[in-house]
Amino acid sequence: MNIEIALDMAAALCRRFEGFRSAPYRCPAGYWTIGYGTVYKPGGIRVTPDDPPITKTQASEWLLYELRYNYMAGVLRASPHLIDYPGPLAAITDFAYNLGVPRYRASTLRARINEEDWDGAIEQLMRWTRAGGRVLRGLVLRRQAEAELIREANPPALKVLSGVGL
Repeated sequence: MNIEIALDMAAALCRRFEGFRSAPYRCPAGYWTIGYGTVYKPGGIRVTPDDPPITKTQASEWLLYELRYNYMAGVLRASPHLIDYPGPLAAITDFAYNLGVPRYRASTLRARINEEDWDGAIEQLMRWTRAGGRVLRGLVLRRQAEAELIREANPPALKVLSGVGL
């Protein structure tokens, strides 16, 4: 159940920040992309400039496939305990969709997530706002949206309760 909730939340973030394009285009990183940022179609076939346009429905299906079988699976291999935290799992799945599972695996962000240091994780997350040496407003907004989902794992009321030995 948590996986389905996290998958829906991650897909919503991806749709919001990736935007939809029916025809192939080059993303800022230089990859041929289609739909909501899809680089590889289901089955592992790379998007090419010769691919025909797709519908929003098809793009959503491809996005969900990628998130479930590539990105969320990779995040859960690196941070298995996130299965218990749908908000943070969605946030880190979106992060991995944007920057790649290998970057997440090698990051201090992963260390903070695995320690369940949610405040430290948010601090680390906010370091990933640059592209080409510049801070990009779109990345700042995306990281802020992800941070909100991570905050769900440690609401302020739980901090107060945990401090009184309950």
